[in-house]
Amino acid sequence: MIPIVIAIIATLVIVAPITWFISSNAINKRNDATIGNANEKAREIIDEALKTAETKKKEALLEVKEESLKTKNELEKETKERRAEISKYEKRVLSKEETLDRKIEAVEKRDSNITRKEEELGKQKQKVEELEKKRQQELERISGLTSEQAKEYLLKTVEDEVKHDTAVMIKTLESRAKEEADKKAKEIVVNAIQRCAADHVAETTISVVQLPNDEMKGRIIGREGRNIRTLETLTGIELIIDDTPEAVVLSGFDPVRREVARIALEKLILDGRIHPARIEEMVEKAQKEVETLIKEEGEAATLEVGVHGIHPELVRLLGKLRFRTSYGQNVLKHSIEVAQLTGLLAGELGLDVKMAKRAGLLHDIGKAVDHEMEGSHIQLGVDLCRRYKESALVINAVEAHHGDVEPESLIACLVQAADTISAARPGARRETLETYTNRLKQLEDITNSFKGVEKSFAIQAGREVRVMVVPEVVSDSDMVIMARDISKQIEDQMEYPGQIKVSIVRESRAVDYAK
Repeated sequence: MIPIVIAIIATLVIVAPITWFISSNAINKRNDATIGNANEKAREIIDEALKTAETKKKEALLEVKEESLKTKNELEKETKERRAEISKYEKRVLSKEETLDRKIEAVEKRDSNITRKEEELGKQKQKVEELEKKRQQELERISGLTSEQAKEYLLKTVEDEVKHDTAVMIKTLESRAKEEADKKAKEIVVNAIQRCAADHVAETTISVVQLPNDEMKGRIIGREGRNIRTLETLTGIELIIDDTPEAVVLSGFDPVRREVARIALEKLILDGRIHPARIEEMVEKAQKEVETLIKEEGEAATLEVGVHGIHPELVRLLGKLRFRTSYGQNVLKHSIEVAQLTGLLAGELGLDVKMAKRAGLLHDIGKAVDHEMEGSHIQLGVDLCRRYKESALVINAVEAHHGDVEPESLIACLVQAADTISAARPGARRETLETYTNRLKQLEDITNSFKGVEKSFAIQAGREVRVMVVPEVVSDSDMVIMARDISKQIEDQMEYPGQIKVSIVRESRAVDYAK
């Protein structure tokens, strides 16, 4: 129907303009004859158009019928295919349903079997529990122990076995670790010591001024002792003039003042004019010389170590260490030695060598002012480093070099090691008899405080402690743990050079007599 309508509309569209055109021509020409011919032509065209439209209509109807027939055939074919697929799916579903039904039946049978077996197991478990109770009662009757007592005995046995195994494991691991660590540590420390050549102690803590003759003693004392009083007042140092031939001893708590007094006295002796005004002049010159010497010694120390950028006041305090000794060891030389050793150890371990040297050089800086200010040299050193903007790493190394706080870096640990090496090397320090005996007594007191220790002996000048234990109280396994605990307590409570060996001796004897 749609093609027919389209044909009719097209015919009308064609005919209408033609008609209008013919009409307008007829009006213009005002020729009636011509209009009549045009009307006839128009009728012929309309008739022909109607015929053409009818033909198009028939052709369109045929095409629609053919298309409809084709579509119908395709739909029937597709329907047959779908029906065949559906039939196939139905067969498959039926097959699966049958399989599923069989499986459900098998599962139901299995569930019923499991339920039956669970009931049987429950009965058997109940029987086992009854038998276990009877067995436990019988065991308690035979052993004469309750279950709690037997459990306690078993736990104690297991604890002893575990303790023994732990002791063996600790001993094995410690031996292995010590062998490897000692080997590596000795290699690093020996290399550092070999590369750092240091002199033995040569200074003393008392200043002695040589006199050209004994007559000079009277001139130093002066009339009614005015010269010696003036010198002692200006320097704060006591002059000891006794029977020692041709010598005057200077005694004072402050080593810098003692040095000022020594220089001033030597200048007065050379000059020969000894009176209060001259003494005051020479003391003033000596003070200036000592200040200059202090500054030069500090700068020389930083140049020798290769550390730069230290605050000038810290450099001056380093120079003051030139006149400070500890157990007879010059503190400035000790600080330089510690700086060199720390740098060498840091180089072996791949750390910052310059920072290590800086920390080693400043570790005892507090000893430069501990005669003038209250507090330990460690706390004073920390305060000085903070005041003059040293890094946190250097401050921690200064604070931790005697173990007062935990080291926060490897460099702080190296400063501890270098300080110990410098102090413990042969000839480095002199130790008083009282300090030595106190250390031995403290060592024996620590070992005697442990349970099972019969007696102990500090031998080899305090480098080893030998502990005798009661064999009935301390077992072989306990010995390993006890040696470790004693070593740890000695490390925490004592200060000593080098290392202390802890040897535990356990001896069992069986004695009988033949009669």
